[in-house]
Amino acid sequence: MEGYMASAEETIEALRQAVKVSPENLPLRRALAETLMANGRYEEAEREYKGALQLAPGDVGMKLALAGAYYQQEKNSHGMVIVEDMIKGGGAGGGPAGKALVLHAKLLFRAGEVEYAVRQYKRGVEADAGAADTAFAARLGIPSSYDPTRPEDEVFEGKIRASATGEEEGETGVKVERPKISFKDVGGMEGLKEEIRLKIIHPLQHPELYKAYGKTAGGGILMYGPPGCGKTHLARATAGEIKAGFLSIGINDVLNMWLGNSEKNLHELFEQARRNRPCVLFFDEVDALAASRADMRTSAGRHLINQFLAELDGVSASNEGVLILAATNAPWHVDPAFRRPGRFDRILFVPPPDGAARSGILRVMLKGKPVEEIDYDALAKKTEGFSGADLKGVVDVAIERKLQQAIKEGIPKPLTTKDLVVAAGAARATTREWFATARNYALYSNQGGAYDDIIKYLKL
Repeated sequence: MEGYMASAEETIEALRQAVKVSPENLPLRRALAETLMANGRYEEAEREYKGALQLAPGDVGMKLALAGAYYQQEKNSHGMVIVEDMIKGGGAGGGPAGKALVLHAKLLFRAGEVEYAVRQYKRGVEADAGAADTAFAARLGIPSSYDPTRPEDEVFEGKIRASATGEEEGETGVKVERPKISFKDVGGMEGLKEEIRLKIIHPLQHPELYKAYGKTAGGGILMYGPPGCGKTHLARATAGEIKAGFLSIGINDVLNMWLGNSEKNLHELFEQARRNRPCVLFFDEVDALAASRADMRTSAGRHLINQFLAELDGVSASNEGVLILAATNAPWHVDPAFRRPGRFDRILFVPPPDGAARSGILRVMLKGKPVEEIDYDALAKKTEGFSGADLKGVVDVAIERKLQQAIKEGIPKPLTTKDLVVAAGAARATTREWFATARNYALYSNQGGAYDDIIKYLKL
């Protein structure tokens, strides 16, 4: 074993030296990366594959190998980005497409999505029998006798069919709110507020001017970005700004186990918004309702998406006065059809608040609380990359510590800059994980410049 390890080290060192001499030699870099992978040195292999991809960014085999290196290091979101992009562009052919599907299945299984993993594994083996992994198939519960040339067994499919007497009515039960907050209660986000004013607020305030140019009051805006950065708060403030009704829709308000009822629920929600115009109809986590149809294996999901598109287009009734906002943390999973003009034709990136915005958010959060003179600029510097939710966590921790101190000493004291700085030092920006995933989509799956805002924000 010692002799073998020494031999492997010698091989790796020889390849490294050769790459130094000829850094643009793609076969050499590939050989070094493969040797590192074979010896379990996955992090080093990742670096070599990345270097090789800079020389040949379109090399499908190299992309798959990099995804494999990510998988071995349990960098699941990084690997998922690459294989999902390969599957979308890989067609039904064999080779890398089949192996990408099997690797996708492994990543899905690790994420707990067993049913989807089964389907992707079977698709991979059908595309390329050589991609089969019998040990992994056994973990999925796929029998060793499975033959991809036969029609697929309904393993873990769990298809639900409505009974003749068991269908339920699609009652939504969602109440129309009348938010009391407005844009003045939203710290920062001035660029986003201006976009919303242009698309949503001005058409309501100046209808004659917009009608002269053939523009109606209504339309859709899709906001995306890391969680906790104020997308929902901004949507609610939009309704308050124009004194409109507000319907906040979650996936549980739409999805129903009975076939056809999800579409009925969605239609009724749009009708409810139309009856209460002007009304802001806000879809949170819209990727769950508007997922890419190319990724779906059942017709039920496609029917719901088609219904959603028809409602956005106002096929059965006008949407004038219905203002549609949606938020997602995963825009890469939203079907491209939703981005066409007349639907979500404004796609807005909601980044973590910048320094000025963090200062503004903290001012709003501390308003009405007992505080000494706070150095908001100093706090903004200490909270680089923090989301609005992260900042709320900092304020909450500082208040809790102050309360503990007041209980011990019997004298309540105001919050100080130091209290908040100490609380911020013990916290971390939760946006980093999201940007790790978004960065990969921006680099490897940015067709049409969809994620240029992320590239600009990260200065890639």
